[in-house]
Amino acid sequence: MISFNLFVLPFSLGLIYLLYMIARWWYKWISALNPNDKTRFRNGLFSPRFFSAVKEVFLESLIHRKMFKRNALMGYMHMSFALGWFLLIILGNIESRIYSTTHINPPYYPIFLKFFIHDKTVLWFEIYTVPGFFRFIMDLLLLFILSGLALAIVKRSKSRWFGMTRTTHYQLTDKVALTCLWLIFPVRLFAESFTDGYYGGGGGFVTQHLGNLLVLIFQEASQHIAYMLWWTYSLVLGIFFVTLPFSRYWHIPTEILLIFFRHFGIKPQAGHSSFSDVEIGACSRCGVCIDVCQLGVAAHVHDIQAVYFIRSVRDEQVNRDITLRCLVCGRCQQSCPVGIQTDSLRLIERNIFSGSLQSDFGYLPPKTPRQASIVYFAGCMTHLTPGILRAIKGIFLQAGVNYLFLDEQGSVCCGRPMLLSGKHDQAMKLMEANRQLILATQAETLVTSCPICYRMFIEMYDLPMQVVHHSQYILELIKTGKIPLQTHYKKVAYHDPCDLGRGSHVYHAPRELLAKVSDLVHVKNEYEDALCCGGSLGLYTLNPKKRNMVTKNALDILMANQPEIIATACPLCKKTFAKLSDVEVLDIAEMVYPAIPDKTQVTA
Repeated sequence: MISFNLFVLPFSLGLIYLLYMIARWWYKWISALNPNDKTRFRNGLFSPRFFSAVKEVFLESLIHRKMFKRNALMGYMHMSFALGWFLLIILGNIESRIYSTTHINPPYYPIFLKFFIHDKTVLWFEIYTVPGFFRFIMDLLLLFILSGLALAIVKRSKSRWFGMTRTTHYQLTDKVALTCLWLIFPVRLFAESFTDGYYGGGGGFVTQHLGNLLVLIFQEASQHIAYMLWWTYSLVLGIFFVTLPFSRYWHIPTEILLIFFRHFGIKPQAGHSSFSDVEIGACSRCGVCIDVCQLGVAAHVHDIQAVYFIRSVRDEQVNRDITLRCLVCGRCQQSCPVGIQTDSLRLIERNIFSGSLQSDFGYLPPKTPRQASIVYFAGCMTHLTPGILRAIKGIFLQAGVNYLFLDEQGSVCCGRPMLLSGKHDQAMKLMEANRQLILATQAETLVTSCPICYRMFIEMYDLPMQVVHHSQYILELIKTGKIPLQTHYKKVAYHDPCDLGRGSHVYHAPRELLAKVSDLVHVKNEYEDALCCGGSLGLYTLNPKKRNMVTKNALDILMANQPEIIATACPLCKKTFAKLSDVEVLDIAEMVYPAIPDKTQVTA
């Protein structure tokens, strides 16, 4: 039985190269883990987390569950390629072992089985099931993949059908790999069909009938055409394997490792790390992040989106503008089907362009605050919005809260602006100074009005106390009967601040609070899909005109149901919207305070 032909060499060499590249990079990334993460990785391999990771690989790398949730056509297209090819490989190996006399075959044998075996016999189990079971299944899987290919071709001109208005710009290696991927399965179909038709059997319900037709048309030339197509099939497979590590399809093996990292408890680090390198490689450049970027939609800036930023990092061609021109709002991160922490990756790169400012913040006046069970931290932006301070003080006074206003005499930055600018080391020093100040109060609860500060205290400060946003704290005061309210039924549209919503997942408390004092109306983009106000502290290189375009776009969405008031829970969002809004913009605290009957007036 013939089991080798020269045409298998391009496939075989390409496969060897691809496996070498995967092994090389996986070894490099795993070896570069810090000692604690290496321990987590080893322990994870022999724990139930291994099986949970395998499950997610199946659901996300093969089924593409998150893609399905976004758009069914997009999900089906990706699934047909991934799951279809996977099943072709698995069932092809089983089929080759059943039809082979040795049951031990070289890797190329299942791929080119129809060239080597033209068996028309019915296997013993097929008598009781479907005659030509494997031939039927393999043809069905081939049609499954080709249906996805048809959708991929349509997507290039009809991307809106797939929930996308813009698609990714491809590099040369992407185009070569994509062309090969699109050719693989049509070439396989015709190679198998010509072969089945020429030998008069051995094909399935598609390949055999198509092959009979092709042989009828091409007659004696059919054998030569079939052989040429087998060469073509091997070549496009080999080229695809060789270009894959340098194209967007490198995400296929890299995403698998990323899933295992996450399940084993390996997390992003402050600077460059194995985890961030794997995240960069796991980006599929699907383009989902493009349409959700407000800089593209509202300000017509189309070259800085996460997909292009990550590509520039991977290609080691990252520049200052593409790194700094970003709202860091988390919308791309929220929509990413792979779950890549795009905001964290940008902050890592920003450290390169941050300059050499050094400070131990010794100029800050030493403070020994009094002890208090409740500590209020206003933050920089709240100090710039005195209306919020008046409302907070009035609410605390009315509720009889005995609290310490930690930064009343002068704002102390939480450190987030420094992190956003890439000055990580300096930010950590400032944060430690703040942390010691907060710890000295021996507080049980820390209340803040700024979502930026709230997120920082939760994620970065490691405080042994409860940290709450003022919307959560005021709601608790109302529920415990410490604040009486009289409702004013004005139509209010609520805007989810980026750091409170997507960043900290606080959605319920602000809405429950507003519902007690207003008529809350629906907003198209809300919860995790909420729009950034445009006043982001993380955006450094956009001119004011384009920044205002982002703000105006968000206001248009908020005003769709004609509210009388726009409410938010962030002093920065309030200031940003107030500049361009035609209706009053208020913080949640400013909505609650006027609703308190017989209140005592206070000043900021």
